[in-house]
Amino acid sequence: MATYLVTGAAGFIASKVCELLLVDGNVVIGADNLNDYYDVHLKHWRVGHLQEKRGFSFYPLDIEHRSSVDRLFATHKFDAVFNLAARAGVRASVEHPAVYWSTNVEGERNILDAHVKHGVKKHVLASSSSLYAGCPMPFTEDVAIGKPQSPYAETKQAAEALAREYHDRHGIDVSVLRYFTVFGPAGRPDMAPFRFIKSIDEGRPITLYGDGSAARDFTYVDDIAMGTVLAMMPVGYEVFNLGGGRNPLTMLQVITLIEKALGKKARINGKPANPADVPATWADIAKAKRMLGWSPAVSPEEGFRRTVEWHVANRELVRDTKV
Repeated sequence: MATYLVTGAAGFIASKVCELLLVDGNVVIGADNLNDYYDVHLKHWRVGHLQEKRGFSFYPLDIEHRSSVDRLFATHKFDAVFNLAARAGVRASVEHPAVYWSTNVEGERNILDAHVKHGVKKHVLASSSSLYAGCPMPFTEDVAIGKPQSPYAETKQAAEALAREYHDRHGIDVSVLRYFTVFGPAGRPDMAPFRFIKSIDEGRPITLYGDGSAARDFTYVDDIAMGTVLAMMPVGYEVFNLGGGRNPLTMLQVITLIEKALGKKARINGKPANPADVPATWADIAKAKRMLGWSPAVSPEEGFRRTVEWHVANRELVRDTKV
């Protein structure tokens, strides 16, 4: 039995990581500031489910608060830390860049400093495929990253650089995980899958930015969580793509999968494409397969079927969740 810290524990991916760690009988300390970037109703729902499980404790904590982070590390002896707390979303980062820097970079620094002070050797950092904007596809971890095309990507690039610095200077073992468009049950309501399913199910038009040809390497959340847990192994300092590894799906294809699973047709309200959005993402996952023994098990078709089933089973929660 080990003790792990998972930051952002009320979040979509982090809550699933907590579940996997708890299944193996570990002690999991979850921390989250429960900010209102999206409806906290859903965050409380996720935390409530975790609190029903043995071995889980929750701290309403903001990683931007250095003294709070230090006290948490002093209270518990962590075998590894998963820093999955972050301000997410490309579009919102354009409007509030300072907030993103404070959480995604200074928050990461606070956690890394606590690693050094309290002797915690393993660090897993959530990063993003947004760093690959403008790179040739499929994206590989060793490609030269150009100038970030959004404040969000800029903060993720800076957080990765910080983690590398602390590995080089202090010997912290670091796994950096570049996630590719994650979807699944209880997903983020600011992302297209949640919004599309909710709107189609309730008979309202969906908002589609661009002509629907924008494509993403959709990855089911359970697969992402498993890859995140596997990344606990000692690697020195390595960056891993965690993505579907298949040809990306266009937004029109996603809508078709949702329509099929729901048995309802979508009404589409088109809007111009957002210049901060990249046209496509596609992960090369050979490195994660080779070093972590990881590959996604759930196809997009199966993943969207499961996601729609969750929405139907939780219509009251979904209805009350703002998008």
